[in-house]
Amino acid sequence: MTETASGPARGSRAKGAKATKGLRIERIHTTPGVHPYDEVTWERRDVVMTNWRDGSVNFEQRGVEFPDFWSVNAVNIVTSKYFRGAVGTPQRETSLRQLIDRIVKTYRKAGEDYKYFSSPADAEIFEHELAYALLHQIFSFNSPVWFNVGTPQPQQVSACFILSVDDSMESILDWYKEEGMIFKGGSGAGLNLSRIRSSKELLSSGGNASGPVSFMRGADASAGTIKSGGATRRAAKMVILDVDHPDIEDFIETKVKEEEKIRALRDAGFDMDLGGDDITSVQYQNANNSVRVNDEFMKAVEEGGKFGLRARMTGEVIEEVDAKALFRKMAEAAWACADPGIQYDDTINHWHTCPESGRINGSNPCSEYMHLDNTSCNLASLNLMKFLKDDGKGNQSFDADRFAKVVELVITAMDISICFADFPTEKIGENTRAFRQLGIGYANLGALLMATGHAYDSDGGRALAGAVTSLMTGTAYR
Repeated sequence: MTETASGPARGSRAKGAKATKGLRIERIHTTPGVHPYDEVTWERRDVVMTNWRDGSVNFEQRGVEFPDFWSVNAVNIVTSKYFRGAVGTPQRETSLRQLIDRIVKTYRKAGEDYKYFSSPADAEIFEHELAYALLHQIFSFNSPVWFNVGTPQPQQVSACFILSVDDSMESILDWYKEEGMIFKGGSGAGLNLSRIRSSKELLSSGGNASGPVSFMRGADASAGTIKSGGATRRAAKMVILDVDHPDIEDFIETKVKEEEKIRALRDAGFDMDLGGDDITSVQYQNANNSVRVNDEFMKAVEEGGKFGLRARMTGEVIEEVDAKALFRKMAEAAWACADPGIQYDDTINHWHTCPESGRINGSNPCSEYMHLDNTSCNLASLNLMKFLKDDGKGNQSFDADRFAKVVELVITAMDISICFADFPTEKIGENTRAFRQLGIGYANLGALLMATGHAYDSDGGRALAGAVTSLMTGTAYR
């Protein structure tokens, strides 16, 4: 795939043909004149999913159409999560063809509208290659693409958002609303609450502030209520607090105390299983919590010194704590309930790729995306097992050339999606269109290592993983 204004290009149509500006798309898997759908065998299946507790049916759609090589698990997930329309109505999608067409035709049209392609023939190859790759599970977009693209609802394509909240009731209520819209579209959000003044500081009226931990309750309840993407999974969120915030100890202990409550209620006979009737009475269960530590704090931990907690409004130290004891409290909380995690603020900002545009304060719920406030990231994952090739002697190796070509195809599609995507706020839209944050990755690394005879913890395994990752990264940036 190359961009050209003049002269021949890899993948060009014919010798001497007049070159135009735009991408020339190379065929990777498809055959000229044959649609990818016509190269597979389709079959009808019944999807009936039952509750593991009592055997009752919690989802049913019969007669759905999939290729014969798709697993039962894959068919169940796609049918129940990604087919749009109410079950039992004519509007309900019934075939994988409909789902893939909804996505790839939208991407092709946007690519044509925004002049990505050199010619209509290139646009058609792009559509067919994208359809083939999805049909054969060579890669997958993040869930919001499957939920929203090609539907009448807002076409939210990013999976990961980083929000911003200031020390005002208006900003806090905007945070609740923005998160709700993000969750509705099937995405997750994270933010740093450290600008909100602590419960140890005064309001302008003279009373004590509520503090960020108090406002976390409302956001947690909202996340537990809203179904992600209109489907059956719940929202994903991350809340972060700086280690020098005066409420940091309350923040660290929130989930530990709730876990103790869960055990007490369970022992008293309440249904506290995941999805149980009574679990909703427990707070702070819908977010990942992380503490942002800095070098000053970590050095104080090493040296056994004191560390100052600072007022949000003035920056002055209002309390000193034993750094090692605070760090121990984090470790014990994480041992008890897996939260909080730790983010290393100085290191993160030292590695920042856009430091002149603002500092990195937060992350998405899984912390693989760290960037500016009020931004989003669009994700896709390549299936490494689809790039194995056999040398005819029973030895399998990684097809690096084909992998690079698919990376080009996928990263181009991801960039196109930013052009037509909808965003929950204008600021997020402006920043995402300006920075174009794209997260391309891969799945099945462990399976690839096993298939190629590499131990997971070995120099050879690390070398293969490093080579695949660097090839993917370099190709995507190019």
